[in-house]
Amino acid sequence: MDNSVWWLALYSLIACSLIMLAVWFWAHRIKNAGVVDIFWSYNFPVIAIILLLLAPGFETRKLLICGMVVIAGGRLGTYILTRTVSHIHEEEGRYQQLRKEWGPNPDWVFFWFFQGQALSNVILAVPFFVVCMNPSTTISLLEYAGAALWLISVVGESIADAQLRTFKKALSNKGKVCSRGLWNYSRHPNYFFQWMIWMSYFVFALGSPYGYLAVISPAIILYLLLRVTGIPITEEQSIRSKGDAFREYQKTTSAFVPWFKKR
Repeated sequence: MDNSVWWLALYSLIACSLIMLAVWFWAHRIKNAGVVDIFWSYNFPVIAIILLLLAPGFETRKLLICGMVVIAGGRLGTYILTRTVSHIHEEEGRYQQLRKEWGPNPDWVFFWFFQGQALSNVILAVPFFVVCMNPSTTISLLEYAGAALWLISVVGESIADAQLRTFKKALSNKGKVCSRGLWNYSRHPNYFFQWMIWMSYFVFALGSPYGYLAVISPAIILYLLLRVTGIPITEEQSIRSKGDAFREYQKTTSAFVPWFKKR
């Protein structure tokens, strides 16, 4: 692989780190670490723009993959932004819990947490680096398949987010569990389709030299969603806020992959 990829990774890391530094100052001022989620999503379009401008690969391919990243990352970041701004001085429950667990000076721990998020942006962007270094002037079937899977996944995630937002808007649903639409078949359809987006980037990257390296991204995302910052923390907060109603939902509904209700 061209040595220039390491410079592109360094430029991306510097850009993401500086963004997260500014976000940390903002989060410290408003006492809301949840804003990191907004810019974790927006950092992927930042990396895509760097690659579009500086990577040496085939222009049409770069436009396609970078366009996919900008749309998916921009959509998710904007969704989180609109959700967060309305409660900007009310920190999300999972971050409140982290403050309690991280002792008397959690803001300094959050500083390194934010920088870790910047590093994760660059590591997860491996598929984009691989694709944008591909000099071939022919778009392969794997790349078309990846783009098709990406489209399905973005639409699925958008529908899941819209259904949850509509449910939460109704004051009568406060304290209740959303089990409508896609949420009837999965407790976290938004997480499932987010993972599928990363799978689509992997499939797309398989059309390029060293494309197998891109498996690192969906593998990390799946681990985080299933074991770390995704389902475990979200469900702990749901149990705290919804109690037995959410426990019953857990018994009957698939945790991740959309599937039929359990009897």
